[in-house]
Formats: sequence, structure tokens, C-alpha cells
Amino acid sequence: MARNKPAPLKRRLARAAKLAQRVPIWVMAKTRGRVRTNVKRRSWRRQRIKP
Repeated sequence: MARNKPAPLKRRLARAAKLAQRVPIWVMAKTRGRVRTNVKRRSWRRQRIKP
């Protein structure tokens, strides 16, 4: 990908990076282990985001 990115694309990439994080430990503790995985988790190799 180009080094210089348009601002809207950069915003989308930043949002996707935030969404791809794991579920925090305190959430697992608060829900007593019922919430373990993030359903919106995305790997940069397997699934691309729309440009």
C-alpha cells in the first residue's frame, strides 16, 4: 500500500485496527468467562478490509 494515504482511508484503517483487538481481561472477569472471544476479530492475512 502507498506510503501516503488519503485521510478517509487512514481513518478506516485506524478503526479496523481498534476493532481487531482481543476482549479485555476485565470483561472476561466481569462476565465470569461467558464472553471470551471478540466476534469482530480480524487477521490482516486472512481478511482484507474494503479500501
